Amino acid sequence: MPDSSRKNDRYPGYDVLAKRQTPSWNEPTRRAVDQRLAVPREPRCLSPAQFAVLEALAARILPQPRTRAPIPVAALVDQKLHIGQQDGFRGPGMPRQDEAWRIGLDAVDAEAQTQHGETFVALDAAVQDRLIRDIGEGRVSHPAWGTMPPKGFYKQRLMHDLVMAYYSHPTAWNEIGFGGPASPRGYVRMGFNRRDPWEAVEAKPGEADKARAENARVR
Repeated sequence: MPDSSRKNDRYPGYDVLAKRQTPSWNEPTRRAVDQRLAVPREPRCLSPAQFAVLEALAARILPQPRTRAPIPVAALVDQKLHIGQQDGFRGPGMPRQDEAWRIGLDAVDAEAQTQHGETFVALDAAVQDRLIRDIGEGRVSHPAWGTMPPKGFYKQRLMHDLVMAYYSHPTAWNEIGFGGPASPRGYVRMGFNRRDPWEAVEAKPGEADKARAENARVR
């Protein structure tokens, strides 16, 4: 699974939320970000047991630094299901996303208990990783999957929804130097490797302090 230890190194000192009261964001943008930050941490669509499996999956697929508050990936996915936000497409054999998530999470736990005699949450990290890889490669066959293909769940729900949830959060924007929705200011310097003054500065090797000082002024 990915190494999370260097996620904050590229844009030191950058805080996208500092743009809140600047021309970079308008009121609709502020409301949208506030709603995202206020997503409840308890499940409203999934069951508590399903939510626990989802949190454990997210922790292995998207490990996060211990130096900051974690992005609530599972809560963001549950929120998407709760409000009925759809993707507009489904792959072969895949049910609606809320049903796919319930089936998939129950099946992951069933595979863990059948193969290892433990819930997925209770498994060691290395064993969890192997099971996730087996699901992605279609090497599982518990009846709990029903007619939904495990590889389809892995690709279209597990990887897609978790990654989209992670990068929908302002904390992740800080890590990639993203300024949030470009409304109303937008971007002007569209040429290759050109940066508007209100965009984050990426640190060059040995110049972290310089980038940090510049990012403190980015609004």
